Amino acid sequence: MTVMSIARFERFFRAAAGLNVDKNDLKRYSDFVDAKLYDLLTVAQATAKANGRDIIRTCDLPITKGLQESIHHFRKIDQEVELKPILEQLATHPALDRTPDEETEAAYPDIIGGLSLALAQSFKILHPDLKNPQTQHWDEARAVFDLLL
Repeated sequence: MTVMSIARFERFFRAAAGLNVDKNDLKRYSDFVDAKLYDLLTVAQATAKANGRDIIRTCDLPITKGLQESIHHFRKIDQEVELKPILEQLATHPALDRTPDEETEAAYPDIIGGLSLALAQSFKILHPDLKNPQTQHWDEARAVFDLLL
């Protein structure tokens, strides 16, 4: 990731939840994004299969009300931070039994952005005075998302 990308990443977490993250957090963040996108696609794949389709549509993704609100809030923050181009690079997924259509793939950056916003805010919910997330904080937040997604 370029220095400019790291700066945007840091700025996003400050804007989203007043957190100071650094380039050392990028690996944990990237792992989180990969895992959660895969989890969403796994459920979407099952939904597409149950509906007799060979492709995954956006409506197959299990986007909750809270995640939808986070996506909308991310879009507002992203107008200033411009993180979406970086998220497009992170929006990859392993091979699936069902192939996502173009509309679904195009939605990945916004979905990842919504997950990112929810992640940042979850740090503050779990630890209101937190400024610099450490491994323990990342593990706790990940455990909450694993429970719900």
